[in-house]
Amino acid sequence: MSAAIITDSNSGITQAQARELGIRVLPMPFLVDGETFLEDVEFSQADFFEKLLGGANISTSQPSIEPILSLWDGLLKTHDAVVHIPTSRGLSASFETATVLARDYEGRVQVVDNGRMSVTLRQAALDGKALADAGLSAAEIRAKLEAERANSAIYLMVNTLQYLKKGGRITASAAAIGTVLNLKPILQIQGDKLDSYGKAKGAKKARKMLIEAMQKDFDTRFAGCSGPEDMWLQVGYSHDKAAAEDFYGEVKAAFPDYDIYLDTVSLSISCHIGPGVLGLACSKKI
Repeated sequence: MSAAIITDSNSGITQAQARELGIRVLPMPFLVDGETFLEDVEFSQADFFEKLLGGANISTSQPSIEPILSLWDGLLKTHDAVVHIPTSRGLSASFETATVLARDYEGRVQVVDNGRMSVTLRQAALDGKALADAGLSAAEIRAKLEAERANSAIYLMVNTLQYLKKGGRITASAAAIGTVLNLKPILQIQGDKLDSYGKAKGAKKARKMLIEAMQKDFDTRFAGCSGPEDMWLQVGYSHDKAAAEDFYGEVKAAFPDYDIYLDTVSLSISCHIGPGVLGLACSKKI
């Protein structure tokens, strides 16, 4: 028996994909006008954006304790141990909850703290599965994933300031001025924090800034391990696939030797910064 790999739906891995990959995905709950829905179980990408664009009040939440324990207990009947890879501890309380619960499992549940979110969390889950298939123990898998904690980055272009204003991240006056000037904020996720990176006037310049930010990381933070044999590249988007495919072409032209994965960003990101998001991410290969 090998170690079972679990992540959550903030990874972007659907339930159908999880079954094909041999990974278990814990669906994240969302509150929609006070009613709870589970991502990709009762609440699809299409459902989410229909509600969001319709003005519904949507907020993120974390799984309740019972589904987590039920999933662990079921897997431990057929596996030696469980490797649980939750969303970055700085962006969700899921890590802290899982860590507390795992104390009662005497090492059979290993909770990974590797600061990942969305497409980089997806890659961490795939890496964990590959390591499990190679015969590594749960503790060894956790150690390897955590050793790469600093070796990922996500840059995001915000298309509309409406949701940053709604969440209190910018003032109403700043949102109004930014909208008039067509400013596109660039955000970054480096481990546990979502921070401002810069801003650009218009989507074209913002997309260029995303690529430049990644190239800068390759030249500095990841110098010596930034070739296609060392790094994964991912393009993420919310709601606007046509814009994402155009951006994918720009990224491919800038990094022609890389295999580049294209997928939606997690709904938990879209909830806070809205539709039309474009993202560029990387993570080091294990």
